Amino acid sequence: MGDDDMTERLAADDDHEELQGVWASPLCHPSHRVHRFIALLFMCCMGFGSYFAYDTPAALEDIIMRDMNVTTTEYGLLYSLYSWPNVILCFFGGFFIDRIFGIRLGAILFSAIIMIGQFIVATGAFANVFWLMAVGRFVFGIGGESLAVAQNAYAVSWFKNKELNLVFGLQLSLSRLGSTVGMNVMLPLYHGLESFNVTGYTLLGLVFFISAFTCLFSWLCAIILGGLDKRAERILRRSEGVASTEVVRFKDITDFNISFWYLTLICVSYYVCIFPFVSFGSKFFIEKWSFSNSQANAVDGIIYTISAVFCPAFGYLIDLTGRNIIWVFVSTLLTVLSHACLAFTMINPWFPMCVMGIGYSVLACSLWPMVAFIIPEHQLGTAYGIMQSIQNLGLAVMPILAGWLVEHKGYVALELLFLSCLGGKLS
Repeated sequence: MGDDDMTERLAADDDHEELQGVWASPLCHPSHRVHRFIALLFMCCMGFGSYFAYDTPAALEDIIMRDMNVTTTEYGLLYSLYSWPNVILCFFGGFFIDRIFGIRLGAILFSAIIMIGQFIVATGAFANVFWLMAVGRFVFGIGGESLAVAQNAYAVSWFKNKELNLVFGLQLSLSRLGSTVGMNVMLPLYHGLESFNVTGYTLLGLVFFISAFTCLFSWLCAIILGGLDKRAERILRRSEGVASTEVVRFKDITDFNISFWYLTLICVSYYVCIFPFVSFGSKFFIEKWSFSNSQANAVDGIIYTISAVFCPAFGYLIDLTGRNIIWVFVSTLLTVLSHACLAFTMINPWFPMCVMGIGYSVLACSLWPMVAFIIPEHQLGTAYGIMQSIQNLGLAVMPILAGWLVEHKGYVALELLFLSCLGGKLS
């Protein structure tokens, strides 16, 4: 459609008062590709602060334990208090988005909770009160995974039947960028601020306050995106496609078809073979290949680097070809190959880890959009919430089992567990 045709269509719209003056440009119409990708930019930035702040403790692990005089077990609470509650909270977050808040208010609310939680964490560090810091991580977790549900729902609302796989790839890429930046910036920032004669937990608190401002930035992006979405809903009359009787209820999950539950099973069985492995990977590479700490960390992190760089390209490719199920199958085969090489060969681990990174990127771009094809749009928040709740349950349990296996049976036994999970997925 040419610019003249688009302008005529806009002029005929019943909401023409929205499209006067500068708004009459075709680029300002919510259905225009440029306008949609501007909205996508805010969707991605809305989650940037959450991923940045989530990995701040990992970047400062030794400093937290030293400056606040806490044990390894106490430090672990900063992550367990985030993960375990989300086994339940993700589901309720998705349900509340569908039933009570809507996507716009839900995204603004959850991003605000993330921001508040991170400021509580910073306050606890600044005052050397670890229990307050732990409370902050709990509050942070209430918003963190639920905001991801809102991001997924936003993506479907704006891009369903268009570039949805590419959009999920871009969202994953930006989220991994947030994690990567957080992991690589916070420690140099801490040491850089030492030149201002601030030390100890006071300096640690200041660094956490700086990370909290990335959450403030993301909250502002959620507000701007909410405004864009409200305008788009009015102009495109999205609400007219949803009957007033379509009210989401808890018992609706019993009506989700078998395909959804199969996707959920695929999701959890795949992700438990990626993230728990990464958490144990560095030591594995040191013991089996005699890598140095820096070499082991580099190869262990290549999965995230590949996903950050290549997910948009894989998403675009999947949009062009379709066949999401085939792409999920391909990603699983690649991951089986990588784990088998790591378990039974002495091939340089850079090769299987790069293969695993490609497989992970392909799955992330092809699996999550499939939910939108089988679940009604007014139930998507609930559906994504259920998937992420079950995923969090798997990611909470698997590291415990993996740790026991490594301690008592060795890394080959751990790899056999991962291969069995992936093999069940293929069957």
